[in-house]
Amino acid sequence: MMTESRIQVAEIRHSDGGKVGSYSEEQKKETTEQWVINDDYPDQKIEIGAELSEEVKLVLWELLVNSLDVFAWQPADMTGVPRKYAEHKLRVYDSRKPVQQKKRGMGAERSKAIMVEVRKLVDANILRPVQYQTWVANPVMIKKGDGSWRMCIDFKDLNNACPKDCYPLPDIDERVDAVAGFKFKCFLDAYKGYHQIQMCEEDEDKTAFITKEGLFCYTKMPFGLKNAGATYQKLMDETFLPQYGRNLEAYVDDIVIKSETEQQMIKDIKETFERLREINMRLNPKKCSFGMRSGKFLGVMVDSDGIGVNPTKVEAVLKMTAPSSIKDVMILNGRLVAMQRFLSKAAEKSLPFMKVLKQSLGKNDFRWTIEADEAFEDLKKHLCALPKLAAPKEGERLYLYLAVAKSAVSSVLMVDRSGIQIPIYYVSRVLKDYEERYSVLEKLALSLVHASRRLRRYFQAHTVTVLTNQPVQQVLRKPEVSGRLVKWAIELGPFEIEFKPRVSFKGQVLADFIAEVPEGEKEVACENVASELKEWMLHTDGASNEEGCGAGLILESPEGDELTYALKLDFPSSNNEAEYEAFLAGLRLAHKVGAKRIKAYVDSLLIANQVSGEYEAKDESMAKYLDRAKTLLQAFDAYEVIHIPRSKNKKVDALSKLASVVFEHLAKDVRVEVLRRPSVQMTDVCVADVAVDNWMVPIINFLLYDKLPEEKAEARKMQVKALQYQMVDGQLYRRTFLGPLLRCLTPDEASYVIREIHWGICGIHAGPKMVVAKVVNAGYFWPGMHKSAVAELQSCIDCQKHAPVSLRPKNDMIPVTAAWPFQKWGIDIVGPLPVSSGRVKFILVAVDYFTKWVEAKPLAKITGQQVKTFVWEHIVCRFGLPLYIVSDNGKQFAENPFKKWCEELHIKQVFASVAHPQANGQVERINRSIMEGIKVRLSASGSCWADELAHVLWAHRTMPKTSTGETPFSLTYGTEAVIPVEIGMPTQRMLSENDNDRILKENLDLLEERREIAAIREAKYKKQVEKYYNKRVKEQTFKEGDYVLRYNEVSRIQSLGKLGPRWEGPYIIQRIAGKGAYVLQTVGGLPVARTWNGVHLRKCYL
Repeated sequence: MMTESRIQVAEIRHSDGGKVGSYSEEQKKETTEQWVINDDYPDQKIEIGAELSEEVKLVLWELLVNSLDVFAWQPADMTGVPRKYAEHKLRVYDSRKPVQQKKRGMGAERSKAIMVEVRKLVDANILRPVQYQTWVANPVMIKKGDGSWRMCIDFKDLNNACPKDCYPLPDIDERVDAVAGFKFKCFLDAYKGYHQIQMCEEDEDKTAFITKEGLFCYTKMPFGLKNAGATYQKLMDETFLPQYGRNLEAYVDDIVIKSETEQQMIKDIKETFERLREINMRLNPKKCSFGMRSGKFLGVMVDSDGIGVNPTKVEAVLKMTAPSSIKDVMILNGRLVAMQRFLSKAAEKSLPFMKVLKQSLGKNDFRWTIEADEAFEDLKKHLCALPKLAAPKEGERLYLYLAVAKSAVSSVLMVDRSGIQIPIYYVSRVLKDYEERYSVLEKLALSLVHASRRLRRYFQAHTVTVLTNQPVQQVLRKPEVSGRLVKWAIELGPFEIEFKPRVSFKGQVLADFIAEVPEGEKEVACENVASELKEWMLHTDGASNEEGCGAGLILESPEGDELTYALKLDFPSSNNEAEYEAFLAGLRLAHKVGAKRIKAYVDSLLIANQVSGEYEAKDESMAKYLDRAKTLLQAFDAYEVIHIPRSKNKKVDALSKLASVVFEHLAKDVRVEVLRRPSVQMTDVCVADVAVDNWMVPIINFLLYDKLPEEKAEARKMQVKALQYQMVDGQLYRRTFLGPLLRCLTPDEASYVIREIHWGICGIHAGPKMVVAKVVNAGYFWPGMHKSAVAELQSCIDCQKHAPVSLRPKNDMIPVTAAWPFQKWGIDIVGPLPVSSGRVKFILVAVDYFTKWVEAKPLAKITGQQVKTFVWEHIVCRFGLPLYIVSDNGKQFAENPFKKWCEELHIKQVFASVAHPQANGQVERINRSIMEGIKVRLSASGSCWADELAHVLWAHRTMPKTSTGETPFSLTYGTEAVIPVEIGMPTQRMLSENDNDRILKENLDLLEERREIAAIREAKYKKQVEKYYNKRVKEQTFKEGDYVLRYNEVSRIQSLGKLGPRWEGPYIIQRIAGKGAYVLQTVGGLPVARTWNGVHLRKCYL
């Protein structure tokens, strides 16, 4: 240690800004001194720039020695920031339950390191022991580069239970730019910065973690909490807000004092120290440096000349060997991302590495390709020559260079200082799969848009000049080329962007941007756009004499290429007509080659003045030619017709005569074309071929001949309507908003287009909306597109057979009633069920429509004879002959012997439609109730279901019904049945035999009245049900002769399966059976068995 002017200089070091590339070559090695300002802690030295003057060193020494209270020399010196300035609150969601992590096993070395760190933090009052905690986490030990351990806490469960603090962190690039360029810098580091902010007292226990010696929690804010960074940054912003931008920048716990002069630096340090004392924030002397010309800040090197790459990051890549695993490739990509601001075309250079990752992810086979190895070596060479970047100043104009490749786009933002272009920021991006198919112009536009997004703050604060030799500006100003260009043009609108052609430039920093587009890639779009912006020159002339008629034209491209034509008119024409033929032929040729702007030179004063409107075309022939010329001229974005003397039009005049004048162009191959008929006939033919009632005729007549309907209202309507249309090559097109022109179609053409799109080679039988959308995308139009699509698609038999089934009822409900008891019975079969005692597995059920009395019998099998026996024994012998029996179409009911027996006894059979159980709803509901009752009793008793049937029937017969308000037993026998509960808990009639007999006789006398009241109640109830049901009805009726399809799930004519049709047919309605039922016949005239309800039918369009 040596003493000089009271300054204790412990060591003098030479700071090497880096050992790689141009950065180390351009930057001088900065010499620093290590000062000991506190004799009690000689091992804690502060770094000082040795290039400071001796006077300033003395002043700085006095300032630092008198500011020992600003530094923390040991953990106990950190008393913490007062709570009035900052404290960290967790604000855990009330709905989240605490999580107690189980203790994880630790190795001996890690466990020892944990306890050493815990004791140190307990002594510094950063930790305190706790007990009975609800939130408990585990420590995680991470080895540092110097071999020591860093203790972190796994707060993931606690973080998930806390809301996100949206307080913004500063933009890193903005902070770096703000520091670069200043001559003197002081780098400050807070002593365990986060630990100087206190935890909210009520939240301290939630930060508890477990060790082998117990539980400890933080009293100061620990690292790893979700919103710790926001809390710290908020404190920095509130403390140093007056200094921001002027003499200090802070990003969380990284603080830099910036100054232009030595004297100003001393003042800035004093001001900063005063603010630190105000909030009681302490600095770490080992990590503080003062009076430095350069230093590391937020991962980069900053000095007065600009911004340089961090040498440590470059060295890490240079020392890497070729990756041998996926992890190595990911590490390499991560290190490149950290330096992407300095890397020209970083995305393009890393493509081979990304390709290796894609090929290896999900596989055990890792292959480092030759392409990747070459790219890796090239990358190392590039890293040895990384440029130093500049930070733009206010008011400076910035320049942007663009470059595109097949799979990436790149750009570099520059600033021009004293004729030298210095890079500010390199930006690049890998293209997605669909973006690789963009044209080169679109890729250039995308590169510009990406740069504006990535460097938004530069674009907002500066005028940016895009240096490009491609027509990017013209493309963005003509957004009709593509929908995405419209979006990009709008996105770039707020910025002040100018476009200028490139000039020659020198310098290694722009070596990657010499080629703006890939070499050898032909870009037609560029040529087209460029040609659209330049004018084509057209010279025409016509001649008519006794030997014949001819015309000549020369079309000159913007590049000077000439197209020479001579036309022989194979029909009689006047000289003016020949002049028009030449002019029209030139316009047609210009349109075919894609010209958008044209300047036509004619030696016919008549044509020039008629086109300009100065002359009126009174002759009918001239009027037709003029109309045709105006139609062709509308196809150009801009045109000009100029009259020139014949003396200046000798070339085309010679072509028209093929004599008299000889010039060098005649040595070329001159195409001679023969016109068989006049050009004006083309329009006439187009109109003549259109049907008289075609919707396009009035519009075409107005556009070509200004013909309007006679009625004033219709004429006005046509004038407005025609603005949406235009004629191109004799074909009518409809204009669209920011889209291509739509070709107008006749009804026959429209029908063909719909059919082809719907069920053609690429059709999937889409609905009308999808078909119309596809028609518009394909570029077609006609009025009433959706209506005509619906009409056309209705006849698609495939769509009809696979149409969805509507669940809404098709017909109104028709209530079924009975006039007196036992007049009408519903009968049905339930089963098959599991085989029960007596090997029975079916239940034959019958219910009376009036009283709701139920009869049922279990059977082993169901035949017509058994049905006959059941009806005789359970219905006829007990209640008399019924008038009606309602059943389904099962052969047990619809065939002999039951059918013949019913006819003999004059019992009318009523059959429900196929698969339409609602027609016999009374018995269907009873079936469901019986099954529910059996299932419940089986679970309670465990007996066979046949044994429980009588109990279930008894329960139904003695249960009051909602529709009648009476039990079936009382409506049948006139009084209520005695049920078992009356034995265990006697009722009045069980206690008094005389009263019971009297009441029984009264009930029998009043039975008829009760039945009438029950009938009225049922009618009222069914009326309510009918009203509710009919609200959901979507009426569908058919008439005799209609074609219909039948629900395949019911008829089962065709195979069902996943790919089977929902509907089959068609059939013809032969007769309307009534009540929503229909009798069908095949298309061949054969009758279809049974009636079919309309709910299972669908109208068929043929």
